[in-house]
Amino acid sequence: MTLSVVLHGVESTGKSVLAQRLAAHFGTIWVPEYGRTHAETHGVDMDEADLLLIGRTQAAMIAAALPRADRFLFADTDSLMTAAWAEMMIGHVPAELFGYPRADFYLLMEADVAWVADAVRLYGDDPTRTRFAAISRAVLEQAGVRHIAIGGDWEARFAQAVAAIEALEPPTASQGFDLRRETE
Repeated sequence: MTLSVVLHGVESTGKSVLAQRLAAHFGTIWVPEYGRTHAETHGVDMDEADLLLIGRTQAAMIAAALPRADRFLFADTDSLMTAAWAEMMIGHVPAELFGYPRADFYLLMEADVAWVADAVRLYGDDPTRTRFAAISRAVLEQAGVRHIAIGGDWEARFAQAVAAIEALEPPTASQGFDLRRETE
C-alpha cells in the first residue's frame, strides 16, 4: 500500500524542494503544485472559479500519481492548501475544497524561513504571512487530518520530515489507506 504525504503551508517555505527531495530519498515520485502553474499561466488575480479549478486539478493529479508511487507519494500541496489560499484571496472557503480526498499525513511547513519573492508569490510581509500561516494550520485542524509541524533551516526540515515519515505506522490489511475515506 502507498501512503500519501502532502506538504502544506504558506508560500516560500520549501514545499516544492522538500517534496522532490523526499521522493528521491524514499525512491518514489512526487506531484508538483498545479496552483503555481496556473498562476504563472493566468496571473495571480484569482476568483472562486480559479481556486475551484486548482483544487480539482490538484486532486486529479494526486489520484493519477498514486498507483505509480512506491510506498509513499509526496504531493506539493492539495485542495486543503487551496482552501487556505481561498480564505486569503477571496475571504471564504468554498465547501468543495474540503470534499476532495485527503492524504494520509501532512507536513505543515512553518513560516520560519526567509520569504523569497518571485512573480507569483503574494504574501511576504510579516503580518500577512503570519495570518496565512495561522489559516493554513486552521484548515488542517478543521479537516481533522494527521499532521506534524516542520520547521528550522532546510537541513533540519529534511531531517524532521524523514523522521516523521519513517515513524508512520504501516497500514494494516483492515485499515488500508483509501484516499476517499472521510475523516471525523
